Amino acid sequence: MKIRYTKTLAILAALPLVITHAYGAEARAAAPAMTDAEFSQGSKIYFERCAGCHGVLRKGATGKPLTPDLTINKGHEYLKAFITYGSPGGMPNFGTGGELTADQVDLMARYLQQVPVPPPEAGLKDMEATWKVIVPVEDRPAKQMNRLNLGNLFSVTLRDAGQVALVDGDTKEIVTILKTGYAVHISRISASGRYLFVIGRDAKINLIDLWMETPAIVAEIKIGTEARSVETSKFKGYEDKYAVAGSYWPPQYVIMDGDTLKPLKIVSTRGMTVDQEYHPEPRVASIVSSHYKPEFVINVKESGQILMVDYSDLINLKTTAIPAAKFLHDGGFDSTGRYFLVAANASHKIAVVDTRTDKLAALIDVGKVPHPGRGANFVHPEFGPVWATSHLGTEDVTLIGTDPVKHRKNAWRVVQVLKGPGGGSLFVKTHPKSKNLWVDTPLNPDTRNSQSVAVFDTTALDKGFVQLPIAEWANLGDGAKRVVHPEYNKAGDEVWFSVWNAADKKSAIVIVDDKTRKLKKVITDPKLITPTGHFNVYNTQHDIY
Repeated sequence: MKIRYTKTLAILAALPLVITHAYGAEARAAAPAMTDAEFSQGSKIYFERCAGCHGVLRKGATGKPLTPDLTINKGHEYLKAFITYGSPGGMPNFGTGGELTADQVDLMARYLQQVPVPPPEAGLKDMEATWKVIVPVEDRPAKQMNRLNLGNLFSVTLRDAGQVALVDGDTKEIVTILKTGYAVHISRISASGRYLFVIGRDAKINLIDLWMETPAIVAEIKIGTEARSVETSKFKGYEDKYAVAGSYWPPQYVIMDGDTLKPLKIVSTRGMTVDQEYHPEPRVASIVSSHYKPEFVINVKESGQILMVDYSDLINLKTTAIPAAKFLHDGGFDSTGRYFLVAANASHKIAVVDTRTDKLAALIDVGKVPHPGRGANFVHPEFGPVWATSHLGTEDVTLIGTDPVKHRKNAWRVVQVLKGPGGGSLFVKTHPKSKNLWVDTPLNPDTRNSQSVAVFDTTALDKGFVQLPIAEWANLGDGAKRVVHPEYNKAGDEVWFSVWNAADKKSAIVIVDDKTRKLKKVITDPKLITPTGHFNVYNTQHDIY
């Protein structure tokens, strides 16, 4: 029986949806048969595994478009093979990697040939209906009530469990595990270091008070159906005053009270792209807080626009729109904190914004599909200060000069390209006290790469990289065991890695001595379910990377 589109997804809280007719009756008629239950299951899997790269409406961004006018022509068997085996360009091998069964792969190949259904919108009343202040501000402690070294605390995403684990960086023990939104994408720290903000891919934000005897969630809100980014105000005089979050759907951002998450201002990002074409789904990707002005730097993926949002007057909100390139994703500051560098995935470029002047400083051509995380800053022995990005689509690790004063001729150009182990990299990382540059490749289809990490000596880059067998050191048994997200402790002498296995397999956190590059500690616990990102409080608070 053909799917009737009469039921919506459980993940969308059973709100009614209306089918789009953008692709016409022919596309709907050509799609393979699916029952309502199968479509609902496919929608859930797509949300959890695919929407981040391919878009809620499947129009593509980091990943290629998956609309039925394209997928039906590709054919069912082609789609099954691509989902099963992935690609070196960053498409995960969901079948051979163990994330999807053969039946689920077949279901998803059929699902991708159906007409996309847009999720519901989310306005102020919808957000307020989900907003909870669990512990009022007046009932919270006036000082830190625990003995934790908060600067060396780690917030660890337990992706498929919908939780975060707070891990003591000194003792290497789990302090507490908190129920959050699904697949927390990032953790951010307030300017004071007291509050931890986490946002799930399901657009749920949790505010965690680290001063409580046992850190606990004190407020929460859901800002839509899908999201990736949250940040807090850091400019002097506005510390902890506001929080901002951007959603993938609806395409908009919301400014909230920093200590309660009360929604104050919602701004849509729908509109024109840098190519002067209208886009219905320009999603908010990364957000950072300027150190030079009371501004949020909001990167809008599909439009290629970087928005400098002045939060000093929310009623008369002022925004400077800086045209960059598509599709904006993640990025970070240079070592001075003045310049923000962000990857434009589909354009294979890095955009550089001067947060003091609110102007585009450069648009730099790099390798295929740059994916830096926050990037990595270090002093190159020949070219001076540089910022590094790895790539999803190539083995390149690209170094960009970032000093327009003392190294002017090198500023905002590619000064060196290192060859890493392969494509599928998500994060690079170093530390001001380290001589190591770490590069992960969790989405590489070769397990020798996805289960290892590459490390370069920043004082001798021409020697190439050394690969460390992180997953082997974890000794977990079978499973995909993707090694992801190098992160330093506060002292800069340890590097933490997640060994990300399937939900029904053992996972771990592996800690490496940064100086010796030797195994220091493996943290295993049945409660560490699919760990991915892990964020050190001090380094995240102070933009150290």
